[in-house]
Amino acid sequence: MQSDTLGSARPTRVRPRRTPGSVYAAKRWMDVAGALLGLIILSPLFLLVALVIKVTDGGSIFYGHKRVGRGGRDFACLKFRTMVQDGDAVLQRYLAENPEAEAEWLATRKLQNDPRVTSIGSVLRKLSLDELPQLINILRGEMSIVGPRPVVRAELDYYGSNAPVYLSTRPGLTGLWQVSGRNDVSYDARVAFDRQYVENWSLGSDIMIILKTVPAVCLSRGSY
Repeated sequence: MQSDTLGSARPTRVRPRRTPGSVYAAKRWMDVAGALLGLIILSPLFLLVALVIKVTDGGSIFYGHKRVGRGGRDFACLKFRTMVQDGDAVLQRYLAENPEAEAEWLATRKLQNDPRVTSIGSVLRKLSLDELPQLINILRGEMSIVGPRPVVRAELDYYGSNAPVYLSTRPGLTGLWQVSGRNDVSYDARVAFDRQYVENWSLGSDIMIILKTVPAVCLSRGSY
């Protein structure tokens, strides 16, 4: 499956034109300041979530999944662990036994009823709390507060001719896709949102997406 949602006839333009480099630098400074502030303010919540995971499920608290970042560089995308320890094996068995679930996975890379997710993990995902450790990824320069959703390398096939758009910028903790329906929209729509974001990026659009993220998280739109 390849996505070419906005058409391949137009050349892929991966950055807004006539945007001064100082504006991109301002985005990075906003990322660093926002991530530091978030880690300080949310540190009690970090400790609480870590304690709940350890007490209810045991095992590791964090999970680093390999994702593709700007320029095609791999990085460990950090999350609070929401799945069972042997999640990959559980997924493969489940998909082999459930053709409908396999079709859903191949189309969206998501499962609405994922057998790997723990009971506390389900709550963390619903509230998007599992993604808070990505503030550390932002400080490392691997992610941004706002950007395309980080993907695994195999998912670049879904982007088709739009892959350079994704690879031109840092993936984000939140983004246009997350505030526009999240898992309730198709993968093609997700690719279109990423391209729209990159081609029309501004500091103002980042601020608007951040503001829209709060109600989107509170309403748990498309999160599972």
